Amino acid sequence: MFKNLSPGAIGISADMHQGMELAKNSGFDGLDLNINEASQMAEEKSVEYVKELWEEAGLKMGTWGFPVAWNGSSQQYYESLSRLPALAELAAELGCSRSATWIPPSSNERSFQENWDFHVGRFGPAAEILRDHGHSLGLEFIGPRTSRANANHGFVFTMDGMLGLAAAIGTGNVGLLLDTWHWYTCQSTLSDLQHLRSEDIVCIHVNDAPKGIHVEDQIDNVRCMPAETGVIPLGDFFKILHQIGYDGPVTVEPFSERIRQMSPTDAAQETKDSLDAVWEQAGLT
Repeated sequence: MFKNLSPGAIGISADMHQGMELAKNSGFDGLDLNINEASQMAEEKSVEYVKELWEEAGLKMGTWGFPVAWNGSSQQYYESLSRLPALAELAAELGCSRSATWIPPSSNERSFQENWDFHVGRFGPAAEILRDHGHSLGLEFIGPRTSRANANHGFVFTMDGMLGLAAAIGTGNVGLLLDTWHWYTCQSTLSDLQHLRSEDIVCIHVNDAPKGIHVEDQIDNVRCMPAETGVIPLGDFFKILHQIGYDGPVTVEPFSERIRQMSPTDAAQETKDSLDAVWEQAGLT
């Protein structure tokens, strides 16, 4: 697995060139790909130009954002789905084979079964397109009880539940966007991780949780930097992920106002330092 920067995940607005500069200067191994920016750049210049940028930067590609409006109206869904083959082809040419999105843990409109069928129906055709171009799709479950407590209908909010949804989609290339925060707040265990296969995980987000708050009272957008509090056992978490052979990107997503207030350079460096601390805890250095 490799240390990956997603500028937007730490509150930095950066184009591809700026993101590469931040990632390189801070010592990251990889950077997320903005597929829309890459598409525009390839159209204005060439695909080879974009590929050469990444080769010169010496960075791996993390993930590219799933561009389908799967939760929108039928018109929005089909219009965005029609654009997916070209974007998937471009991402494949560039060498970025992981896309990801998140799944709400509840609904006010659809019952559990209706929502299950809706997700299978919306993601199936998109996942087929991704599979045909060599991509995997990571689906993120949202763990906190507080994120679904007031909804009319609950939905998938656990690791095993999301693996079940991935299996129901049935294309063979859908797995987890596994976030340590959601793994902790849905009260999964280290033993649960040991039952995963490396191919079950498309990408990983990492963060820590505030001290002194019961797990059922944690609020989704109030998090901490990796290894900041030790509430989430990140050393053991990543030791297991290493043992099962996960080799993809690890990206910090802390929703930290303190980090957002820093300069981009300082924010990126502190983010990389936090990953270094996690690597040390897991014995991966």
